[in-house]
Amino acid sequence: MSLFVKQNELKTFLTPYLSQKKKIGFVPTMGALHQGHLSLMEQSLSDNEITVVSIFVNPTQFNNKEDLEKYPRTLEADLKKVESLNKNIIVYAPSVEDIYEGKTESGHFDYDGLEFQMEGKHRPGHFDGVGTIVKKLFEIVQPANAYFGEKDFQQLQIVKKLVEKYKIPVNVIGCDIYREESGLAMSSRNERLTAEERKEASVIYKIIKEAKQLFGTKSAKEVTDWVTKQFAKQKMFELEYFEIADEQTLLTCKRKSNNKNYRGFIAVFVNNIRLIDNISLK
Repeated sequence: MSLFVKQNELKTFLTPYLSQKKKIGFVPTMGALHQGHLSLMEQSLSDNEITVVSIFVNPTQFNNKEDLEKYPRTLEADLKKVESLNKNIIVYAPSVEDIYEGKTESGHFDYDGLEFQMEGKHRPGHFDGVGTIVKKLFEIVQPANAYFGEKDFQQLQIVKKLVEKYKIPVNVIGCDIYREESGLAMSSRNERLTAEERKEASVIYKIIKEAKQLFGTKSAKEVTDWVTKQFAKQKMFELEYFEIADEQTLLTCKRKSNNKNYRGFIAVFVNNIRLIDNISLK
């Protein structure tokens, strides 16, 4: 496994592969790697000749200072997981200084309104931070394909829009949500949960699965109200939002249309730890 901490050294290493037109696959992560991340790497390994994984906790996408400070950083364990998966994976684990070169701030991005829905409403500036880091990483790695998990479905749509609007030559591939046995969506933030909280958090997926069934016969508002009532009964959890939205525009569903695909999106707090999930309502 090759590890790089400086972008110039990584670029120099990748230059011969790019000149030979070798296909590079890229998996950007914020570390605290779990099986969901490894499944993205496996997909990249099967699709490309070279796979690069970045491990970087990006400060500009956090609008909550405490969340940034408490975000798990487990580089040594992460490197072991990557190496045990495949010794040919290239890891880029830069410092903030190496990425931002002394100017740690976001650019501003227009995503045709995708940025104002759900996560955008509750985390001001978040998607400017996402766009800033993803664009920088794409410029450094120059991948043919980049892999993102559907757990962050809104982020996936934002990155696709970024690539389209800013004409970045990268194919963005969304991969299925990877879940724990309980149904809880795998997330680096799960590491901050106690054993009891982690066990109880399986209720999130249970409720949104039931919401999917209800959506077959009920209106979006009725389903949303039902989910809200379910979480009102859960003393351990605080529901931030549940929204049913069009998968393409991310606009909230007011009235169901047969020619649109909808998805249920949820954000829940467990002891100040924020968990998100989503489910296709097809």
